[in-house]
Order: sequence, then structure tokens, then C-alpha cells
Amino acid sequence: MKTLLLNPPSFENFDGGAGSRWPATREILSFWYPVWLAYPAGMLPGSRLLDAPPNKTTPAETIEIARDYDFIVLFTSTIGFSSDLCLVRRMKEVNPDLKIAFVGPHVQVQPVESLMASSDVDFVVYGEFDNAVVEFARGKPLRDIPGISYRQDGRVISNPPRPPLETEELDRLPFVTEVYKRDLVVENYNIPFLMHPYISFYTSRGCPSQCSFCLWPQTFSGRTWRVRSTENVVREVRQALEMFPQVKEFYFDDDTFNIRKDRVLDICSKFKPLKFRWSCNARPHSDYETLKAMADAGVRLFVVGFESGDPQILKNIKKGITIETSRAFVKNCKKVGIKVHGDFIIGLPGETSQTIERTIDFAKELDCETIQVSVAHALPGTEFYDYVAKNKFLISEAAADVQGHQLPHVEYPGLSSENMIAAVNRFYDTYYFRPRVIWRIVRNALWDSHERKRLYGEAVSFLRLRAERLKWARKEFEKDPKVT
Repeated sequence: MKTLLLNPPSFENFDGGAGSRWPATREILSFWYPVWLAYPAGMLPGSRLLDAPPNKTTPAETIEIARDYDFIVLFTSTIGFSSDLCLVRRMKEVNPDLKIAFVGPHVQVQPVESLMASSDVDFVVYGEFDNAVVEFARGKPLRDIPGISYRQDGRVISNPPRPPLETEELDRLPFVTEVYKRDLVVENYNIPFLMHPYISFYTSRGCPSQCSFCLWPQTFSGRTWRVRSTENVVREVRQALEMFPQVKEFYFDDDTFNIRKDRVLDICSKFKPLKFRWSCNARPHSDYETLKAMADAGVRLFVVGFESGDPQILKNIKKGITIETSRAFVKNCKKVGIKVHGDFIIGLPGETSQTIERTIDFAKELDCETIQVSVAHALPGTEFYDYVAKNKFLISEAAADVQGHQLPHVEYPGLSSENMIAAVNRFYDTYYFRPRVIWRIVRNALWDSHERKRLYGEAVSFLRLRAERLKWARKEFEKDPKVT
């Protein structure tokens, strides 16, 4: 079957769910690569990977493109699900014989609800979907495909699960960078803390960490950590360096890159001769020896989820790190010259106005190169969602209420959604409007015209979205003047 792998259009500047673990409209325009969709796209000759959001492909244009295909694999998200159902309804109006599969955590967690929401969706996949959608495209009947749910005689049938792919199977998958070259424009992808243009793929799947709020390991990527061989990873890097000479940085978007020291040292020994710049997601537990080896192999930056500066909140979310280990990790990163982008979340279980201030102070103490401050989103399929639903802290099922923006949908006694929005804005203001940080930003922009232009655009985007969120908070205050 002629197959279209689709990260669909929905809200303006919404990054969708095909590559983003936290699908939302960001303070600063950001687009992740649709890595998951790229694997089956590389396995099916004649297929196409259409990543609508970064290409600004409209719904009308997407529908017209879909007219020429037999089978659509659409990566949906909790936030974009309703919009995606409207899109496929219009697709089937112009192409009634079209078959449609929805993939992603949302339909995995709620297969029955997802299938009963629309007869336009023929089946959904739970777990890794690479082989399931490829088997269907090659003609295998639904009843014989493990890991899917579908309707039959008015009820939903769920087939037995499919085991996760192991190292040998991961090594046999196509290189996603070949699909990028065929179907994508790398200059359309941007993440504020990375060099532009960048390219991204995985060296492993799954994450053994137990973080209660993190969506992917609790859904389709799984808790079991599985790796590609270092030789296989290096072959893709070598090939991508030749295919994309304009790329300034590689980003290894594994849930956690530095899980096991021996693998990190092995892969760094192979990266070092290639002399390229790269960054990755990391937990703050690697020792000085490992960090030095990574720096020598070309690491520029780590993306680290510190989440909170309150020890009890870290325990509540099963983060598995301490304030002390994070301090030592960042100190060692600075010694070896690796920059750190710190991620923090407002609104996790146990949050109060006091813990928020503790987190802001902790972030200033760490003094990461850049930070991201998010409002906690309890997405179905996570322990965090079960916790807030059970305790009636969930004020809305939608994790983003206005055009995909990150707005609170959780409240705690003594901490309202308006308090959280105000805290996010105060966090950014008090962090970035410090003389040392301002100088750091100006210094980077002074000698690089490309960086100067990028920083200006990001500042405009940030201030615009900040104003929109303040406007939302003001409206909420007008509804309830008791809100502080």
C-alpha cells in the first residue's frame, strides 16, 4: 500500500507529538524531528514522511496530499487528538478507501476510547509501531498483527502485545537520516538551546528511570533500555556528516544517553576521531572521568531534567536524583567545558509557593547556560495523571487549553493555576535578567551574526507568548477575584 507517515497540522507553531515528549506550543518556536515515523518510512519503498508543522503544511494541503495514498499512519497526541479526528474525517471524504492508523501514547493508553471516538480510524497501535504499520502496508490482515487494536462487529479487539525490539533488531532498522534527506528540510528544525541547523536521532530506546510524570517510558518506548550497537550508531553519524555538511550539531534524543558508563566510554572513543559537535539528554549522575571523555569526544551541551529544587518533590516524582548529585554534576560539567540546559517543572506533586521559590533559588545556584520552565502536564498513561485524578487535583482533561499552549490543568490546595503561570514568568524573569546571564547572551551574539538573528527572533517569540499567558491569567482573575 502506498503509505504516508504523517505528523499532522493542528495549531499554529504546535510541534505535534511525533518527536516531542511534551507536545505543546512553546515559548520559543521549536520543532523536533519525527524520528519514530521515520523508521517505517524507511522500511516502505514509495512511502513519504510528511512533517506538517515545521513545513507549515496546512490542513487543506495535507488533505490534498493524502488523496494520492492508500494508507495513512498518523502520530497523534492528547492535545491534538480532536483536531486530528477532524482532519482524517475530511481525508476520507475525498478518499473513502483510505486506511488510517493512529499511533502514539494517547491511543496506546486509550485504545477503546480512541477507536470509538471515530469510525475513520481503522486501527491503533500500542507499543513500538515500526513493524505493525509496515506489516499492514504489506497486506497482513489486522487479526494477525501483534500490538494493535481495531473494531470488529461493533466492539474493539486488542491483539496480543508485540515484544520490544532488541539490539539486533534495532541495528537492522533503516537509518532515519536517509529519510530526512529524502523527505525533510533540516533547516526547518529548531530547538533554542541547540545550534542551527541541527540533526537528531536515537542511539537507544526506553529508559529504566521511574519518573512518574514522564510520558514515553511509561507508554510506548518502555522502561526496558535497549541500545543500538556503537558500530551501527557510528555508521549513521559518518553517513549523516556527508549528507548534511551544513549541520552544526548532532543531538542524540535518547530518553537518557548516559545510562551506562562503559557504553558511553565506548561510543565516545569512536566519536572522537570524527571531530563533530554533539549534544544529548543526560541524567546528572556521570562522574568526572565520563564527563571528560564526553567533552573530548565533542559534546557541547547536556539537556538535564532537574525538575525541582525541593528534595521531597524529587522523591514524590521518583526522580532518582538528589540536590547534591545535581550540584556536583553541574560543577564537573563546567570544569570540562560542557554546557548544561536545565529543565524545571512547576506544579509537580507536593508543589507549594515555598517549593517554587526553592526551585528558583536552586536554578540560580546551578547557573545553567539556559533553562526551560514548564507547567506540569498530567498526561494519560502516567503515574502523575493517576495521582492528580485520584486526588481531584485535575481541573481540566486538556493538557493545553488555548491553541496548544502550555497552560495549567492541575491545581493544589493553596496553589492555583494562576499562581503557576505567575511563577513560570517570575522564574524566567529572575533567572535571565541577571547581569551575568545577560552578558553571557550578549557575548555569544556579539561575534556571531547568525546567533544574533536567532536570539532576536527567540526574544520576540518569548515575549509574545508571555503576554498571551498573562492575558489568560488576567481573565481567570476576573472570573474569580479571590485568586492571588
